[in-house]
Amino acid sequence: MCQDAIEISKVEIAPVPPQSGLVAFASFLIDNHFFVGSVAIYTSPSTPGGFRLVYPTKMGVSCFHPLNREVGDKIQGKVVARYQELLAELTKSEGKLDDRPCRRD
Repeated sequence: MCQDAIEISKVEIAPVPPQSGLVAFASFLIDNHFFVGSVAIYTSPSTPGGFRLVYPTKMGVSCFHPLNREVGDKIQGKVVARYQELLAELTKSEGKLDDRPCRRD
């Protein structure tokens, strides 16, 4: 599947108090037909300033996840971009958001 063939839209982010790298949860639509929710956004220890997505499981069984790297990268790109937009909006509106837990120096 070519990554251009899939549309990721209506990305919603719910920030949480940072804990062990977890910074937010995300939901989004795939091709306006599938809702994907409860995707955790974690800081990435292997990528300075980066993030990784963790898809939900139920009793140790994966509920859903991308089947190839291209699609996974496209989803991650959209979700992380929206998370960073939200951080910028909050910083601008409040002028005091502490983003240190989200950065890897």
